[in-house]
This record gives sequence, C-alpha cells and structure tokens, in this order.
Amino acid sequence: MNEYSQRRRLTLVDTGSNATMGTMIFLLPAELSPDAAYELERAWLAGSDRVPWPTEAHVEHQHLILQRPASESGHLVAPWSIDGAGRLMGASGTLIERPLPYPYLLELARGKVNQLRCHAQSCQDSGVSLPATVQEQIHRAHQALAHAIAIGSTAEADRAASAALTLGYRSAEQLIHESSNQLLPIRRRDQPRLDTALGCRVSTVLADAAARAFAMTFGRISLAFPWSSIEPNEGRYDWSQQDALLEWAEREGLEVTGGPLLDFSSAQLPDWLWLWERDLTSLGKFMSSYVTAALQRYRGRIRRWQLTSASNSASVLSLSEYEILWLTVKLGRMARQVNEEIELVVNVAQPWCDYMAHEHRDQSPYVFAETLIREWNAAAVDLEVVMGVAPRGSYCRDLLETAFLLDSYAGLGVPVRVTLGYPSGSTVDPKADPEQCVDGGYWHSGVHEAVQADWAASFAALALAKPFVEAVHWVDFSDADLHQFLHCGLVDAAGRPKPSLQTLGQLRKAHLSGR
Repeated sequence: MNEYSQRRRLTLVDTGSNATMGTMIFLLPAELSPDAAYELERAWLAGSDRVPWPTEAHVEHQHLILQRPASESGHLVAPWSIDGAGRLMGASGTLIERPLPYPYLLELARGKVNQLRCHAQSCQDSGVSLPATVQEQIHRAHQALAHAIAIGSTAEADRAASAALTLGYRSAEQLIHESSNQLLPIRRRDQPRLDTALGCRVSTVLADAAARAFAMTFGRISLAFPWSSIEPNEGRYDWSQQDALLEWAEREGLEVTGGPLLDFSSAQLPDWLWLWERDLTSLGKFMSSYVTAALQRYRGRIRRWQLTSASNSASVLSLSEYEILWLTVKLGRMARQVNEEIELVVNVAQPWCDYMAHEHRDQSPYVFAETLIREWNAAAVDLEVVMGVAPRGSYCRDLLETAFLLDSYAGLGVPVRVTLGYPSGSTVDPKADPEQCVDGGYWHSGVHEAVQADWAASFAALALAKPFVEAVHWVDFSDADLHQFLHCGLVDAAGRPKPSLQTLGQLRKAHLSGR
C-alpha cells in the first residue's frame, strides 16, 4: 500500500463520523496556514447549475468538511491562493458523494483545466485563432494535471496539482486576453467605433478638475439617488445634488441613467424607515411615494432607470426573500404607471450567488433576473461584478469565470450592463458604507492602485468584447464622496485620479464612439 493510499485509509478512520449523507470531505495539503484555513471556511457545494446549497464548512485535522441539506453529486466551490493569479474562488468538476476524501488541490486543478479546455474550443469555434504559445500553455496545464493524477505520493501529488492549478490560471488569463484582443477588432469590422457605452456612477456634484476628467473618460453617467440623503426626514425631499448633476450631465452631452433609486442595504435606507420594520404595507407605501416623486420630477429628462439594487440578495428590514421580490415587482409596475415609456434595468448583486451559500434562498440571481425581466418588460440586466469587498461584493474570480458568467446571462435575451469595481486599498475609508470591508480574496498581487488599474483594463476589455454587453459602468467615481464600496473609486479621497481612471479612458479612446 503506497503512502497516498495509507493517508486516505487513515483519513476515513479519523473523519468517519462526518462522512454522512450530505457531506463531502477534501484532503488538504500538509502545510496549511491559519489564514488559508480561515479562507476555506467560505467554501460551499453547488449543484450542476453552480447554484450553492447552504453549506457548513470547517477545517478539521487537515480536512475540509462540507455539509449541506442535500445528498447528490455537485461541485466544490472554494478559494485558494494561486501563484501570480491571486487568491481566487475556483470550482471543481462534478463530484459524487463518497466516504473517501477527495484531494483538494487535485480537484480544483481538474475543474480549472477542464474549464480552460472547453473555453479554448469555444473561442476557436467563434473564430479566434489561438497563437502557438497559448496552445502550448494549455497543453502544459493538461500535462501537469495528468502528472498529478498519476502520482501515488500525497505530498508529491499536491505539489503537482498546485503546478497544474497555477498553469491553468495562467493559461486562462492568456486565453481571455487573446480572445478579447481578437474579438474587439472583429466587432469593429462592421462598426469602426463601438456604440457600447462606458459610464460611471456619481452621487454628488464634481469639482471642476474631476468633472473634466469624467467627461473625457465616460460617455454615460449613472446618476445615483441615495434615498438616505434625499429623504432624511419622512416626506421631505432634497433633490439639489441630483438637479445640479443632471444639469451638468446635460451640458456635457452625457447619456444619463438614473438610479439606483432604492439600494437594499442598511446604509442606503433612511434611518426613519426602520421604525416600520416588518410592516410590509407601510414600507411599500413609502418606497412607492419616493420612487413616484423621483420619476415625476425627472420625467422627460431621464428615460432609463435602475429602480433597485441588491434586491435579489438583500436581508434588510426583517423582510423575507419573497417580500423583497414582491416590493421590487410592485415598484416596477408602479413606475410604468407613472411613465409608460420608461426603460427599466434589472440589477443583480453577487451574480455568482455567494450569499446563497450561507442562507436558504429559493431563487438564484438568474431566476430573480428572469422574473423581473418578465414582470417589468425590462430593457436590460445589470450585473454587479464588484470583487474583493464583503459582504456586498463577490469573492474574487478570474477572467475565465467571469467570461462564463457573462455568457450565461446572455441567455436572458436582453442586453447586459456590467458594473465593475475593485478596491485600490484596504485602509479605513470613512466615506464608505460602514458595513463593508475589503475581505474577499484579491487579484494578482493584492489590493492597491496598480492592481486596480490592471483589473479594470482586463475586466472592462472582456466585457467590451461581448456583443451582448450594451454598457460597462464603474461602480463609483470618487472616494471623496459618500459611496458604498471601500476604495473602489477612480479618484482617491484627496481628489487625485488613480491609474485606473486613465486606463478606462484609454479603452474608450481605442474602441468606443464619442469624444
């Protein structure tokens, strides 16, 4: 019996009490840091559609033990630090339940290499010509995986699987960059300057220098309507910031999207609203009055609106999943009564379903979006691809996972808008939502301005290369103004532009219509 077989047999003896229905066990590498063990407790199990089951995860005696209220095959979705790629959430292939533990790194590597090979074939089928260097890199990743599978020694198998995982992520990034670089020119054969919009969310009037930088970079503005600031006292509205911003946007010739009007997060709701917690009828009345007031005030000036955000994932005001859905549907129907010509955008927060791993939900983000598109006759769906900020954002994923996500939402049959965000730092951010923190993995080498700029260039280019993406927006313009996501602005708290602002400006200049 070789070393690996002995380890597996001992593992079964040590963890047999946990190997019950609804349980999967993974054998972890021998040298596991406390930080890595903490991150692994964010892992979950998902079905064939990658939708999570509520999962309890804990690390015990060098094993990751995952328990869920279901007994069937599924995917492991879990974080790991990948050399050069970052600390990212990855997924295994389909696994059956069994008492024998799965080798953790090997299953993550198997999942990534399989995903990589499938996407490479899809790219070639769509007309992308893969350079020999990329094909060789993919082949090396596959060989490294085969080597890891064939090794009997556990320690050696972990090292080989780690190498395969690193090669898989490195190859995936090269593949996405290459396909984006080829697909953008292909799109421009028929349309020399793409009409895909590049925009950003702004909530307060910009200073002169910032206003000029914004107008040079973006052709569209998302005019934020923070309810907590607009109606700090019940029935008394202050639209001054929105009026001034809209007047400036109109002078600059910027395309305007209004909203979100209602962000279902504690910091974005007025303090007085909490007096009506659990009172669905009263909450619906207040929300309807506010939305009606906004739509009537800006009728004829703002046609496209994002009424809500995070209503698919929110847990506020002691409301259930279906009560929030009911409110959201009601607001859309009411909006059409106010203005039948309005265009409505459905927002989806945490589109990878991270929140469903920790609480029971019946509707996935995709099903939620499909429901609202039908109920609202919506014009577009907005995917909030904000990484590295918790609990509102998503744990970091790589470009390949993001490409699969975007392609899946294309199946809804409406244009997709992508709202991007990544933090440039992790220090205290006094103007951000106090419930948020920088804690959700990282891209490449960490969380700082240079990485944010690289992330913005890579993920924006990926989105722009998709013909079904009608707009790419950045989540917040400035850290100097009140905002939700820590350090995700393109201008820092002192008013200094970050490198990511120039990066997005270069993308617009290279590919998009307008100035």
